[in-house]
Amino acid sequence: MAVTRRAQHVADTRAALLAAARELFATRGYAQTGTEEIVAQARVTRGALYHHFKDKADLFRAVMETVAAEAAQALVAHEMSHAQDHPSEPWDQLRHGFQSFLDVCTTGDFQRIVLVDGPAVLGPGSWDALVDEHGHGLLAAWLRQAMDNGEIDELPVPPLARLLASLISEASLYTARAADPAVARREVGEVVDRVLAGLRKS
Repeated sequence: MAVTRRAQHVADTRAALLAAARELFATRGYAQTGTEEIVAQARVTRGALYHHFKDKADLFRAVMETVAAEAAQALVAHEMSHAQDHPSEPWDQLRHGFQSFLDVCTTGDFQRIVLVDGPAVLGPGSWDALVDEHGHGLLAAWLRQAMDNGEIDELPVPPLARLLASLISEASLYTARAADPAVARREVGEVVDRVLAGLRKS
């Protein structure tokens, strides 16, 4: 019983640190957020922070991974719902999925933490790793279904998925970092949809 309570306390402390850091990173940015503010908001000691994380950057990495995973899960759930309404249209699901992801790029947590601060703090490879983990599999599945349905020409799926992932990755970074993200979202959405249209069988 004591071990269970101890494990729960450890888990609760880590969760409190992640929640506090997420809120502060999203509203103030990584550079303007100090560890003393994080531990104060989480109501834990500085020692607790360094027990769970090596440093502020390590805590930020955990927050970034959490935000990205939640966004990916929400996007998959949204697209599954859309697919139920359009079961025979994988190409439409692909286009809809791209646009839905661009919508995610204009939201607070994801935009600031994953797209703006993430590459600046952890390097550009951090964003590439998230795309590899959460994007390629879903994109490849959509492409395979669209080919099997005769909506786009047969092409090697792995390189096509990689190239389209690069397209949506650059589109998302452009949108998040724009002076006016709303305008950038609309313009990028038009460009991405036009590029995708080139794959559709005439």
